[in-house]
Amino acid sequence: MMDLFNQFLDYFLRLDVHLNEIASTLGPWLYGLLFLIIFCETGLVVTPILPGDSLLFAVGALAAVEGSTLSMPALLVLLIAAAILGDAVNYLAGYYIGPKVFKYENSKLLNKKHLLRTQQFYEKYGSKTIVLARFVPIVRTFAPFVAGIGKMRYARFAIYNVLGGVAWVALFLLGGYFLGNLPEVKSRFHIVIVAIIIISVLPMVYEYFMARRRAAAKEPVAVEAEQL
Repeated sequence: MMDLFNQFLDYFLRLDVHLNEIASTLGPWLYGLLFLIIFCETGLVVTPILPGDSLLFAVGALAAVEGSTLSMPALLVLLIAAAILGDAVNYLAGYYIGPKVFKYENSKLLNKKHLLRTQQFYEKYGSKTIVLARFVPIVRTFAPFVAGIGKMRYARFAIYNVLGGVAWVALFLLGGYFLGNLPEVKSRFHIVIVAIIIISVLPMVYEYFMARRRAAAKEPVAVEAEQL
């Protein structure tokens, strides 16, 4: 088990190296693999740990390498489509089967804590959560699902879905394309990947601690009410 974890961590932190190896093996089929990963991360509630942000950045860096067979225009179109389609499928899953799944406290497929934290995002940001959640790992996987459970109008959801999908994919792909091969970045690529992950999860950590702080502030009031 530990060997499997170490292997996963190695792939995660050295995405640039492993992507080069995969690209040389798969050739044009790499486009299909990338589409599948982005679609699954955004479209399937059971796969929130797939590397979205860091993968897009690494792919952008790979496309910028001289002699690369990857086309940036093709990547932008394909992966934006994957992100938008994934969220749409996730929304429909939440709309039709979400309420049935959500009632189970100890579901093996869904982490109810992640669903509840995503609901907290909705309470604070409303419909804009669909866009903002794109930049927060795990939350972005659950946001369209929760939107479906909440019966958000699909026309409204679709607008935010497209805006968020375009912004997310374009930012990280182009960021990798223009920055990923700078000597300072390339020599510390694993640090950059970790930094992307940390920065991405900061909003979720902030919301978690703020929720605990609000809950702690309410407890004394509840105790006083009981004493009265």
